[in-house]
Amino acid sequence: MRYSDRMSSQRIGFASGGFATALVALSLAASYATPRTHWGDPDLQGIWTSDDMRGVPRERPGEFGTRQFLTDEEFLRRVALDEQTQRQQLRGPYGARNDLRSRTFRQTSLVVDPPDGRIPPLTDEAEARITNRDRGSFGQGPFDGPEDFSLFDRCITRGVVGSILPVIYGNGNRLVQAPGYVAISYEMVHDTRIVPLDGRPHAGPGLHLYLGDPRGHWEGQTLVIETTNFGDRTSISENGNGMRHSAALRLVERLTRVQSDIIDYRVTIDDSKTYTRPWTMALSLTSPRGYELLPYECHEGNHGLPNILSAERAEDRAIEADARRGIERLRRRLLNNPTGPAAEGTER
Repeated sequence: MRYSDRMSSQRIGFASGGFATALVALSLAASYATPRTHWGDPDLQGIWTSDDMRGVPRERPGEFGTRQFLTDEEFLRRVALDEQTQRQQLRGPYGARNDLRSRTFRQTSLVVDPPDGRIPPLTDEAEARITNRDRGSFGQGPFDGPEDFSLFDRCITRGVVGSILPVIYGNGNRLVQAPGYVAISYEMVHDTRIVPLDGRPHAGPGLHLYLGDPRGHWEGQTLVIETTNFGDRTSISENGNGMRHSAALRLVERLTRVQSDIIDYRVTIDDSKTYTRPWTMALSLTSPRGYELLPYECHEGNHGLPNILSAERAEDRAIEADARRGIERLRRRLLNNPTGPAAEGTER
């Protein structure tokens, strides 16, 4: 699907009052009857996106306290802001960034537990393992080899949670079901998770996987996925960047179809070596009319890493050449990270 096609299809939803639909989503959920597959499981199949959650902060601003939802007045202000953003996007050149949203939701934050909507404090162990390299190309290095980048930078994976949180583009997800299985494919970095539903045990403790070892079951209309056997190379943040979780991570995801075009998605993060208590995020995944997944042609041989590494080696040579002339200076900041720890080059 061309970006112009996606823009046109989402413009229809915007112009026809799609924002107002979210006002009644919660009340409809209680009475909505999830369709069934021909073998009897609740049917979650389709293409879903977290685009419509981009206006909701991950952590709750302090002004809202323990309140999970906006008041009517606050909600109308958010709707007005979203409508203004849409108009600005439609007036300007439309590219691959910031796919148009079709709805506005009332949540004050993605984090819904703890009650204050804030991510729990890190453990002492987690504080001790934070490094400058956790942010990959979003940080300041040092960049001595591919291992100094995140798995997202390397086009390997964004991790489970990093693949569902809304970012500037590529937020689509495809759910496919078969008797005894659910498959979830992510638009960006094109990961696919195969989730068995037959009650088999998890793999042995010696096996660690980027996306963990998932096992699913149904609780009424809700698909519950428990995932263990993670490694320690991804993180619980947008695109999988930031401080990494530990291999003790256990995720519990809950997916409930609350309307024909809305899935309520909740994920509980339980990692006692990283966070002082478990915590939960909630997102509404929507399926706007005409929405399709787009190709994400990303692989580790792309130009990003070689270019960054070659630029770093050029800076190494420049620092050495300056030193031979008696000039001592700090390494230059990366262009896109002007607030990083390194200062602009100066003579001393």
